[in-house]
Amino acid sequence: MVEAIIFVVFPICLALAAFTDFFEMTIPNRIPAILLGAFLLVAPFVGLGWSDFTLHLSAGVLVFAAGFVLFALNVMGGGDAKLLTAAAIWFGLTKSLVVFLAYVGYAGGALTILILMLRAQANLVIALGLPVPHSILSAKKIPYGIAIAIGGLSAYAQSPLMLQALESLR
Repeated sequence: MVEAIIFVVFPICLALAAFTDFFEMTIPNRIPAILLGAFLLVAPFVGLGWSDFTLHLSAGVLVFAAGFVLFALNVMGGGDAKLLTAAAIWFGLTKSLVVFLAYVGYAGGALTILILMLRAQANLVIALGLPVPHSILSAKKIPYGIAIAIGGLSAYAQSPLMLQALESLR
């Protein structure tokens, strides 16, 4: 049961966040809340000791602090900061967190360039009838939840929880 939660909850939450951010330019608060709650639920059952548990929470605190600064500087949205924080808790203070954040950065850069190119050619995109939500073409912000989802899903196989879940199946 615990393995099923690990295999399903994180990917589904990130996919839902990307979907809602793409179409609505918002990430519902329930998605990071579910990620955090699911982590707190499975952590005792996967063999995380207090020190490991503290390292996971520390990763969340550090990422939240960085996200808060970016939010205060109007560089990142609040939903993006909360999602990034909740996802970081699943990685802990490990190499996989660095990989996750690097993937998010790369995906975010590529996404930003793509969206800016689409916005520069908005009339052509509309004329061709491409299925791009109006909010993508007209908003001034970037739906970074998509980049967080891409980074999270790309790095998730290296996360401590996923590795422990896979090991328990052997």
